[in-house]
Amino acid sequence: VQLQASGGGLVQAGGSLRLSCAASGIIFRLIDMGWYRQAPGKQRELVATITRSSMTNYEDSVKGRFTISRDNAKNTVYLQMNSLRPEDTAVYYCYATLAGSTWWGQGTQVTVSS
Repeated sequence: VQLQASGGGLVQAGGSLRLSCAASGIIFRLIDMGWYRQAPGKQRELVATITRSSMTNYEDSVKGRFTISRDNAKNTVYLQMNSLRPEDTAVYYCYATLAGSTWWGQGTQVTVSS
């Protein structure tokens, strides 16, 4: 199983970014997926999750600003991030889970300048 994350970058506060995570080597429609983030000196934080039936859940600080979605035809999960804040600066990691196993993508850096 491989997860390829992309879409990070530098953006000003109030701006938007869309992260993508493309999965291969697995039956995508069966997996639950999500995004974590980790800022320097801080613990890893679960940002958003989406189940195989597209049920979503969000960490409180991103509710109303971030949207997680999936495209089963493209084997890809997305994280649309709007109204970005400096405190959203972190490395973002996508993950996938199925039957007790978890796979991780490489991190993608998101930097929000004030």
